[in-house]
Amino acid sequence: MDKIKEFCIKHREILVYLIVGGLTTVVAWGCKFLWNFLFYAGTKLPTVGQNTVLSVVENVSGIAFAYPTNRKWVFQSKNPNILSELVGFVGSRLATWIMGWLLNMLMVNVLGISVFISTIVVGVLVVIGNYVFSKLFVFRKKA
Repeated sequence: MDKIKEFCIKHREILVYLIVGGLTTVVAWGCKFLWNFLFYAGTKLPTVGQNTVLSVVENVSGIAFAYPTNRKWVFQSKNPNILSELVGFVGSRLATWIMGWLLNMLMVNVLGISVFISTIVVGVLVVIGNYVFSKLFVFRKKA
């Protein structure tokens, strides 16, 4: 039991990030697939325009959930300049959104892979990219 506790203390940030990232993913994908169901009849192969809208819905809802949860629980930021930090967070998320959008377009609209499968594959890559950007650029600790 002590080894588990020691492991959790040592790796607190990444463990909390995985939890918060999982919750962010649930929120973002929930919004995306709800939008798909309500406005596109739950299509498995959305058009380029529909795919773009779904990607924007997913990203905006993900950012809205992720910033406050990452700030408070993952990185425990005390930065008094919240606006500057938020701008950096949104900028980093836009970078990973562009990467994800391009990969999603390739998988769905070029290769004909289901939007559900591509969302999972792209989601894993985006979560990794988001952590790296957040850790290195947005919530970095001042030396």
